[in-house]
Amino acid sequence: MRAAAINLRALPEQRDLIDHAATLLGKNRSDFMLEAACERAQSVLLDQVFFGLDADKFQQFTTMLDAPPSANVGLERLMAVQAPWKSNKA
Repeated sequence: MRAAAINLRALPEQRDLIDHAATLLGKNRSDFMLEAACERAQSVLLDQVFFGLDADKFQQFTTMLDAPPSANVGLERLMAVQAPWKSNKA
């Protein structure tokens, strides 16, 4: 059960648009809005390029970046596949 309330005001046209989209997905307004807001929040957080580290964590981070890559069979197999637009057919 959800414990935290989130309240907001919307124009009737916005509410109607949200309700229409929610109905098309078989969701109620609250579920639709919560899902959409969480997806957007995750996107914003994942787009962040700055992050702060203390000296110890920064050293650990740079050590990992400087380490040689480990073998990755799946990636090697993927990179060996020829792109369809580079086929030898003329």
